[in-house]
Amino acid sequence: MDGIVPNLQEMREIVNRKASEKRDSRDELNKNVGGFLSTRNDFNRQVRELISEVQRQKGIRDEANGAVREAKSERADKNQGVREAKEKLRELSPEPERTDRNDRRGRRDKEDTPASLKRKIEKLENDFERGLFLGKNEEKFVQQVKEAQSKLRKMSEKEDSNVELKDARDNLRLAIDEQEVAHQTVTSAAETAQEAHDLMIKLSDEVDRLREKADASQAQVRRVKREADREHQSYIVSLRCLHSIQDILRAKSNKDKGIDTGDKSQVPARVEVQDLMSKLMSGETLSTDELMALQRGG
Repeated sequence: MDGIVPNLQEMREIVNRKASEKRDSRDELNKNVGGFLSTRNDFNRQVRELISEVQRQKGIRDEANGAVREAKSERADKNQGVREAKEKLRELSPEPERTDRNDRRGRRDKEDTPASLKRKIEKLENDFERGLFLGKNEEKFVQQVKEAQSKLRKMSEKEDSNVELKDARDNLRLAIDEQEVAHQTVTSAAETAQEAHDLMIKLSDEVDRLREKADASQAQVRRVKREADREHQSYIVSLRCLHSIQDILRAKSNKDKGIDTGDKSQVPARVEVQDLMSKLMSGETLSTDELMALQRGG
């Protein structure tokens, strides 16, 4: 028995050192677990915020799409108003002068209108400024301009005297303006809906990316937690071994001193340590302070 005491004492030091190493390793791993949990929770917080923003953008998009539908219906009414105004104007417009002279392709000349006459006069003036009417052609230019201006003046006078026709022109201009406003409303609402939809897609992609990171952090939590649990179990085993070695050494010391271990008055009180060891052996969880006390007082 005396021969194994030095070995047991050396083994006690080794086991005690091993227990301390396992405890420190466990504590460091648990600290890492806390870091990964914090990272995971931060990612999940960002995910929740982005999902909330996605829902907000969805509301904007849906509202804008509803506005698009209403604006399109309004625009269709305005388009119909333009068509009706044009038809009314055609009914009231005087018949343009016609000629029976055919062009080289066998088609009749185009009918003159105020707009076509204005374009014709503008073209003649531009051609004159470019020097296309020189010499005798200048008289031709003057004659053509006079004829076009005369026709335009007669048409304008005739139209100005027709109040109903003038009102029809005013109504057409108003209908065209309203049509343009309705079209702009459709375009604006459609752009708002598209922008919200595009942002939704972008945010959803970011949600997926952050979820992947949160899942990766959770995987790290599980992995490091398993490592911490293994280190903790090794720590517990070391404590049990340390306790057993110390019991053997104490029993040997008491025997050498002639102390009767059955006489409680002769044995130092170790109730607390024994209670802690009993709890540990039964599978109960001990606090860090209790485990430290057990390691020190084994």
